[in-house]
Amino acid sequence: MFSKYILRNQRDFDAVYKYGKSKSDKYLVLLYKKNNLSYNRIAFLASKKVGNSVRRSRARRLMREAYRLTDVKITEGYDIVIVARKTINEVKCMEVKKSLRSAIKRSHGLYNENNK
Repeated sequence: MFSKYILRNQRDFDAVYKYGKSKSDKYLVLLYKKNNLSYNRIAFLASKKVGNSVRRSRARRLMREAYRLTDVKITEGYDIVIVARKTINEVKCMEVKKSLRSAIKRSHGLYNENNK
């Protein structure tokens, strides 16, 4: 991933949390907000509720890989934050991919059916 595609600034995170929309699924929560850019910026988060540093790192890796492998096209111009839930522990990447795919398809605006 290139650095311009990574969500980094605290004010951008705050804007996504405050003004964005969210869709939750079994293993993750998807938050998104328009960013008025021609590309998406994304962040993968795992809080201490997920577990120790090893479990949090694994959760972030799983979510990154699931995002990379997903076949659902996401509309350009969004800030996206994907947050791991406690239930992400002890699951395989394909289950996280299904969860992410489901959340994206249920998010109006982020998922465009014409954009397959």
